[in-house]
Amino acid sequence: MNQAPRERWTGRTGFVLAAIGSAVGLGNMWRFSYLTAEYGGAAFVVLYVAFTVLIGIPVLLAELAMGRGANSSPISALGHFGGNAWKPGGALFVASGFLILAYYSVIAGWTLRYALVALFGGFDPDAKQYFIEISQGRGAVIGHVVFMAGTTLIVARGIRAGIERTSLILMPVLFMLICGLAVYGYTLEGAGAGYRFYLETDFSKILDAEVFSTAAGQAFFSLSLGMGAMMTYASYLSPEQHLPNESLVIGGADFVVAFVAGLVVFPLIFALGLSADVGESTLGALFITLPKAFSQMGIAGQVVGFLFFAALAVGALTSAISLLEVVTASAMDTLGWPRTRSALVFGVLITLLGIPPALKINILDWMDKLAGQLFLVTGGLLLSIFVGWVMKDPFSEVRRGAEHWPWFPVWRFLLRVPIPLALLIVLYSFVQKMFCE
Repeated sequence: MNQAPRERWTGRTGFVLAAIGSAVGLGNMWRFSYLTAEYGGAAFVVLYVAFTVLIGIPVLLAELAMGRGANSSPISALGHFGGNAWKPGGALFVASGFLILAYYSVIAGWTLRYALVALFGGFDPDAKQYFIEISQGRGAVIGHVVFMAGTTLIVARGIRAGIERTSLILMPVLFMLICGLAVYGYTLEGAGAGYRFYLETDFSKILDAEVFSTAAGQAFFSLSLGMGAMMTYASYLSPEQHLPNESLVIGGADFVVAFVAGLVVFPLIFALGLSADVGESTLGALFITLPKAFSQMGIAGQVVGFLFFAALAVGALTSAISLLEVVTASAMDTLGWPRTRSALVFGVLITLLGIPPALKINILDWMDKLAGQLFLVTGGLLLSIFVGWVMKDPFSEVRRGAEHWPWFPVWRFLLRVPIPLALLIVLYSFVQKMFCE
């Protein structure tokens, strides 16, 4: 086994920014605003915030407690607290990260392609045909390989020199880009219609079972839960970190970025009269409707489009780093491999696995349903049951650095009853969509 001392974050800022970077990715930067518009506007936001507080943050705290307490990645962490019988549960987390990154990097490659197009030539007016051409085939493979090469290089450099340093640079850049674009969107004529579409309130939809499960699922997914990323990052934490506070900061920042991203997207679409182009496909609206809007804006569209897709690429990179770190750290902990070897071997394997979804977008869609939905919810359900019922004394770990935090009994109650029930509803909804539609 690997006997080298475990790496540590240099401080709280590096960890928090890296964890926020893991949570803030392509999914919540676009998917949240799209779902908000589709499922009741402000009513969906209320539900989302409620589920973030009642599901997302408690499960996030559970991941942080397990990772720091075991001082290891998911497989070893579940073995540490539950014995060898629970190690396959940790393997599910690693498999989720492995599979998700294989197709996630394909989508991230598209963002790089669009950013370069904006920078050097401008967007094609026939945005739909352009997306069909670049979303699968040789160009998509090249974008995927380039993105994975960058991700692997950063993870191979380690926690401080690679992941932390990258997060300290890129996350402030991401925040500035998103806020700057939101301010620009506010200045556009017709932005008010976009805001109304985004936040039009229909509280009757709160009682809709589909809206309920969608909001719960989005709150869960947007925090990168159920795939071991937060658990792995927490394994590099020092004992004095206040885990409840860190959970609140990460959850709050993730919501703010997701919400502000909607203040960018819909003013742009409505200001240019493209609201009818917002269809049922989230990817289509992101990679077809918005580029079409940018193409109509001339030089300004090139600048705004470049900044927008650059922001997406940054969010994709920080999330991808956390996914590869789960797999890399697990190889280090269970196989005893050094970091460089672990990152390079699994970076190459993930790159190879990502070639089929890069060649055919239907494969990408299938992998997203399997790993990005089914595996994640199953992993979160497993984690809540494990910490709620199996782990002997989760309070002792969470109390380190947070002795006076008063909500420990409420936290464990949520993990024991309401959260498993909510995740079972979400899981049932996904299974129905996958196999019954």
